Amino acid sequence: MKKIALITGASSGIGKATANQLAEQNYDLIITGRRKTRLETLAAELQSNNNCSVLILNFDIRNKQEVNQAIDSLTDKWKEIDVLVNNAGLAAGAEPIQNALIDDWERMIDTNIKGLLYISKKVIPLMIERKRGHIVNIGSVAGKQVYANGNVYCGTKHAVDAITQGMRIDLLKHGIKVSQIAPGAVETEFSIVRFHGNEDKAKQVYKGFEPLYANDIADTVVFVVTRPQHVNINDMLIMPTSQASPYYLDREAQ
Repeated sequence: MKKIALITGASSGIGKATANQLAEQNYDLIITGRRKTRLETLAAELQSNNNCSVLILNFDIRNKQEVNQAIDSLTDKWKEIDVLVNNAGLAAGAEPIQNALIDDWERMIDTNIKGLLYISKKVIPLMIERKRGHIVNIGSVAGKQVYANGNVYCGTKHAVDAITQGMRIDLLKHGIKVSQIAPGAVETEFSIVRFHGNEDKAKQVYKGFEPLYANDIADTVVFVVTRPQHVNINDMLIMPTSQASPYYLDREAQ
């Protein structure tokens, strides 16, 4: 019987790349996100390129009621979730804390922390019932080190780091693995979203060095979830060769 992976934020970037790579690993997939058309396109591609079944759940992870309704709608087959990849997340704004927009704060807190908790709260009981499962939380170097103008975003990713550790402790007796993957600079839509659609400003983030790409993180997700049952990767911090920390980048590396 094929394993099932649920991936949040699957319409682009790391989530989309992870869906593609897990499909290649013979997983059936539940892909979630707000952009239904993108999810439908991805589902068609996954089914065309791989021998897999794909279920689309179109909802906003910030909305607890929508999350609950989506998971409650699953049939018995789709409730047998082996892997939950908590990928949905974003940065909004990059200003000193006194100048930041409260709407940006709430968007990050609602997505990066509350959304992760909402979906986990619904999926964990399904895993406990089966006494197995694996939760992979996509964190960030921003959850390890704080940088200027990162303030609330860094705070949300520090929360993911702490929540991951708490999950691991609480779920230990249930045989459920919990891992965090914390990337450094990854070139996706991340910076475009952060700078509210300003593509020129977003490009400057990655100028002068080769960043990570979505497939690099998807590779890591595959590695983590395919370890033997007795092995759990607790935490992985991954950065481009040209990046030593949020502050230190060799922009002359190319």
